[in-house]
Amino acid sequence: MLCSRLSPSSFHLSPLRLLGTAASRTVGFKQAELHPTALNFEDPSAFRVKSLGELLRALTVFRLCSFPVLVNNCGKLMSMARSILGRKAFSSLLRPTVYAQFVAGENESEISQSMEKMSLLGLRPMLAVPIEEDLGESTGERRYDDNMAIMLECVRMSHSNAWCKDPMMQLKVTALLNPELCVKLTAVIAQQPYDLDLLVRAMDGEHVIFPGLDQKEGTHLMYGLQRLDKIAKASVNNVRVLVDAEYTYMNPALSLVTMAMMKKYNRDNAWIWNTYQCYLKLCSHPDKVLSVCFCLGVKLVRGAYMDKERKLAEKEGRIDPIHQSWEDTNDSYNGCLDVMLRTISQNPERYRIIVASHNEESVRRAAKRMEELHIDKDRGSVCFGQLLGMCDHVSLTLAKEGYAVYKSVPYGSVDDTIPYLVRRAQENRTVLQGIRKERDLLRREFKHRVGGILRGGG
Repeated sequence: MLCSRLSPSSFHLSPLRLLGTAASRTVGFKQAELHPTALNFEDPSAFRVKSLGELLRALTVFRLCSFPVLVNNCGKLMSMARSILGRKAFSSLLRPTVYAQFVAGENESEISQSMEKMSLLGLRPMLAVPIEEDLGESTGERRYDDNMAIMLECVRMSHSNAWCKDPMMQLKVTALLNPELCVKLTAVIAQQPYDLDLLVRAMDGEHVIFPGLDQKEGTHLMYGLQRLDKIAKASVNNVRVLVDAEYTYMNPALSLVTMAMMKKYNRDNAWIWNTYQCYLKLCSHPDKVLSVCFCLGVKLVRGAYMDKERKLAEKEGRIDPIHQSWEDTNDSYNGCLDVMLRTISQNPERYRIIVASHNEESVRRAAKRMEELHIDKDRGSVCFGQLLGMCDHVSLTLAKEGYAVYKSVPYGSVDDTIPYLVRRAQENRTVLQGIRKERDLLRREFKHRVGGILRGGG
């Protein structure tokens, strides 16, 4: 059971504080004594499970994604195309291309077809509702209630369909709680930390006073917590809910409400997970101790908001919150990863992690450590995650070797998902521009397939 050595306040000041102390002690080992495991990510035969049409689509989409000018301006370009072509023609153009590459479908029938195919490949879906808000985009309580209903439907779909064992889904708190309030709450708890019990009481329907918030803000926070509580309650024993991290100016508030859900619902198993961004600089406070005990689920990522975070820090005259180098981020990621794997090896029932990475070195490292620590591949305490439509050479190879592999799967209409995909594309520029290897593997498999057809081999 998690009896963290950090107080709630330290959690909110830095989302990686929980792992930071131990990770900082582990960073020193860097790459020492770890050799790549036998995983082979160089073999194009991993794509044999894809049809010729799927290979061609992926090659086309990835080629477009390799041009920075297209990625950086994809939102504007899509708006122009929609204005020129009209909504129907625009949708018809995107559906068999970008949409089909990165989105599972619009309705449950289409999603089920995609998920059943994924299941045959040994991959597990992690549904992601494409709803989120940033500053200036708040929509009001009714819209947040509508979003909650969509999230509850995602819970239902995830566990009622036999797509995989141990289903997961993603959740963004800003789909249910005003981003401006999250920023205000972040500032408040930096000066006056909240006890998690206060939030749990609000989830249970008790009227509470939130220090530092006015009546309107407190009422909205209470409504938001109760929306989150309904989703968490529906997920227990059904679906593991992975709460996404977002921007540093609101992450402490997001971690606060996530921890409250974890305290209430993770008593015997990790149903609610938090996300930890390893591109953020760490600041550890080992002397502070959490008095609560619950299971811990960790989604470990490097981070996707680097450009915006740095520009905002420069504009506001703050210290850059992002590690100065890729190597520092890698050390942070590997250190946290090693801490979690060692902890899981000692108590796999209470701790879980998803290695959410497209980085082959990190994936190999995790697999190697699992072997060394005798962690069962398929038990679920350690799993891997990549985005739908990307990094399939890693996902398929891992699945073939018996590891638990999840694909983050957005779904919805073209109108609903394209803004979400545009944001993800702009946040993951380096990932999109670094898919040359996957494109080369796809090209080799495509040539092999076409050559077989020309030779009469089908």
